[in-house]
Amino acid sequence: MSSAAAEGTVANVPNLALAQHRFVLARAPAAMHASAKAALLAGISADEMAPFYSVVAAQFSWKMDDGLLTKLSDANAANLKRLDDKIADAETNLGITDVSDALIAKATYLARIGEKEKALSAFKIAYEKTGPLGTRIDLVFSQIRIGFFHNDLDIITRNIEKARGLINEGGDWDRRNRLKVYEGIHKMSSRDFKGAANMLLETLATFTSTELMEYKEFVKYVILTAALSLNRPDLKSRVLNAPEILEVIGDIPHFGNFANSLYRCEYAQFFNSLAIVEQEIKYDRLLHAHYQFYVREMRILAYTQLLDSYRSLTIESMANAFGVSEEFIDADLSKFISAGRLNAVIDKVGGIVETNRPDAKNSQYQSAIKQGDLLLTRIQKLSRVISV
Repeated sequence: MSSAAAEGTVANVPNLALAQHRFVLARAPAAMHASAKAALLAGISADEMAPFYSVVAAQFSWKMDDGLLTKLSDANAANLKRLDDKIADAETNLGITDVSDALIAKATYLARIGEKEKALSAFKIAYEKTGPLGTRIDLVFSQIRIGFFHNDLDIITRNIEKARGLINEGGDWDRRNRLKVYEGIHKMSSRDFKGAANMLLETLATFTSTELMEYKEFVKYVILTAALSLNRPDLKSRVLNAPEILEVIGDIPHFGNFANSLYRCEYAQFFNSLAIVEQEIKYDRLLHAHYQFYVREMRILAYTQLLDSYRSLTIESMANAFGVSEEFIDADLSKFISAGRLNAVIDKVGGIVETNRPDAKNSQYQSAIKQGDLLLTRIQKLSRVISV
């Protein structure tokens, strides 16, 4: 995997790690702020991000470092002048390919320094001057990354759709694979965990999109989406036994225990791991909006997995299995049962949880009767119209 990822590497522009540091400063506890601020400022300085520095300084009410801002702004002005001169020279003395390359270089630099709107405009101009299909697809990918960096869902959605259309015209294998990663991450951040799992798993063995994230982070998202979406046999064969995951799972703390304990029905360990995973995704910019939903759905999945194995269980035995108090299990199950998320009933007197599996044949019978009633009603209405 690592050798494959090294081939055909796309520039990390804009640097999406900085978007995560910015998110931590905005949403995470104060104890996490110092390291995030230091990393963010280091990235801003390294990429000469004067426009972005002004934005985040205003957002977090930082005292502006005038010396740093002047240094970055001067570097921006010098580089943009050089790029504009290169464009003018190409338009005057060189061919259309050189013009396209010069325009792409300027758009990329604007994206790198965090100049969102100017970068998008520059990429649009470069796109119109670019002939090769592959290069045009790459320009669309660049705009998707701008959307990810600035958390602009409209930019992401529109350009994913555009990239899909271009790739259907004849995109190569690498770009098709890259689009699946981009789209899978977008689906995950939009709470379509099943759709995300399918796309991310398809690219597990061929991942090269290191401009979005490191491979270990990608595997983390594969595990998270697959654990919620796949049945136990598929989770085992496609995730837990996957060589690509086994190669790096030791470098991703807690996620191996999280997925394996669910598969092995080690529910106390699973609840402990879920609590740790919750804290991680709570401060992940892609998953923060869904962390409560995700944790709730994983609890329901674990309860369902246990209850499906029995006709009835004591509340005490369930509490022991999950390593929690009887009061917690009682309250949690009651909430999910009343919401129709668990097919069970609680006998408060006997302290027993009884499964109440839906009868498939009875459900089909009731559906047939309901559809038959609707059909008869329509026939009666039609007969009255004909009679008139």
